[in-house]
Amino acid sequence: MKYIRPYKTWFILGPLCMIVEVIGEVLMPLLLASVINAGNAGTLTVGSSIGTSALLIAIALIMMAGGIGGCYYATKASIAFAGDVRNDLYRKIQGFAFGNIDRFSTGSLVTRVTNDVTQVQNFVAMVMRMALRAPGMMVGGLIMAIRLRSDLAMIFLISIPVLLLFVGSNIMVGFPRFKMMQTKIDNLNSTVQENVTNVRVVKSFVREKDEKKKFGRANADLKNAAMRAMRVVIFMQPITTLVMYVTVITVGWKGHALVLGGEMAVGDLSAFVNYVIQILSSLVMITFLLMFSSRAMASGKRIIEVLDEEPDMNDDAAAQKELTVKEGRIEFRHVSFRYYKNSEDKVLDDISLTIQPGTTVGIIGSTGCGKSTLVSMIPRLYDPDEGEVLVDGVNVKDYSLYNLREGVGMVLQKNVLFSGTIAENLRWGDEEATAEEMTAMATAAQADKFVSTFKEGYETQLDKGGNNLSGGQKQRLCIARALMKKPKILILDDSTSAVDTATEAQIRHAFSHELAGSTKIIIAQRIASVMDADRIIVMNEGKITGVGTHEELLVSNTEYQEIAESQLGRKGA
Repeated sequence: MKYIRPYKTWFILGPLCMIVEVIGEVLMPLLLASVINAGNAGTLTVGSSIGTSALLIAIALIMMAGGIGGCYYATKASIAFAGDVRNDLYRKIQGFAFGNIDRFSTGSLVTRVTNDVTQVQNFVAMVMRMALRAPGMMVGGLIMAIRLRSDLAMIFLISIPVLLLFVGSNIMVGFPRFKMMQTKIDNLNSTVQENVTNVRVVKSFVREKDEKKKFGRANADLKNAAMRAMRVVIFMQPITTLVMYVTVITVGWKGHALVLGGEMAVGDLSAFVNYVIQILSSLVMITFLLMFSSRAMASGKRIIEVLDEEPDMNDDAAAQKELTVKEGRIEFRHVSFRYYKNSEDKVLDDISLTIQPGTTVGIIGSTGCGKSTLVSMIPRLYDPDEGEVLVDGVNVKDYSLYNLREGVGMVLQKNVLFSGTIAENLRWGDEEATAEEMTAMATAAQADKFVSTFKEGYETQLDKGGNNLSGGQKQRLCIARALMKKPKILILDDSTSAVDTATEAQIRHAFSHELAGSTKIIIAQRIASVMDADRIIVMNEGKITGVGTHEELLVSNTEYQEIAESQLGRKGA
């Protein structure tokens, strides 16, 4: 009802227009019967013939207007309905935390926003065109058939139950099959998305043949699932048509005896046959409506699963929603975290740490030791399973998500740019930024050097994901985008790995000027990237094993000494 209410006028007018068409359908056979009966009795005159013909033409034109109006309003209402559902789905997905997205998968969410909504849209349009028309034709036809010949109408006591039994069994078989078909569409979308997104990796490893096989399997699974579902539809039409024409033949066989015996007029038999066809045609319409409802129900259930999903993170429990990040002081108190909640192994294990505002902190450690997970707790990309994270002395859960994340600039390991111009990408950090501000931040991130060489400069169009740039260029633009926010906390998650050490040093030097009062956290694999930090945190297997300056750790921390020896030489210099 939420999605129907804004367009209730269209939802009312559409079926009403179809009722106009139904009234004409019911009246037509009766008028034709009167003409046939008059002609058979020899009482038909030119005047009455012209009058009846004019009336039939008028009814036909009114029916046409009703039919066109019904289709018009049904189309408008169903498209508007689907647009609102799709909009709410997308808004809901935008509010999901990483955990919610992981539970559905990206491919499944894409299918639900597109294909599933389309199935429901088509069903809504079909309902508006048929929901009153088909029952109206059936009821009107039955009344007129009984009025003409009640004993002959008894044949419907057999044909209608047979059709309803067949429809019911088909729906029971069809629903799980259509649900399975939508799941296979999910799998196919995921396969295509993964392949297209990572096409460079596929080509560099010459894996096209394997990816084609993988797609072929997903495509074959969808084809087989679709065929199983569509067999239900395939067998429905011939069987319903068979029942309809067996009934017509039976009526003709019994009716001709009544006509020959003088118990029934020829025109009445003609009208009765027309009403039989109307009644059974309306049943066929209802049959297909119910059949397609099983697919729409499967899609609708999948849509509702997304709309009913509660985001793992929200502002409902936030105690200080108006609070903003002002200083950038960060504290971890006995923080532990698992990605798989039933796993015994912790990604982070009892982390306690304080980062003073305005300082530069480096985090270094082996791959998979929990560095990225740790900093993801600050803007609440994940929440800890145990312990708490505080920013400026306030639990991050007490901030609104918007205000918290507005105060944190983050450059992730995977550099993501969006299709559009370079300027549009940079203005993600500040929509109101001037061209001068944008150039200044790009210069600080060492990006202006290469942007200025482009013919269209900052108006250069980027491909999806920025694939027409090198890895180092993408990293520098992502850093510039984060700088545009002028955040109180800046997190660089191994975000300078694709630039040379000289450029990296220039970027770090720019931080001291552009973000002098901000807290800066640099995650890196290279000691050269963090050795000038105020403090360096060494992590291993989800735990902090050392904290200090470069010189202090060279003396006190074995793990840091080993990294320094492998990268800088035995003396760590």
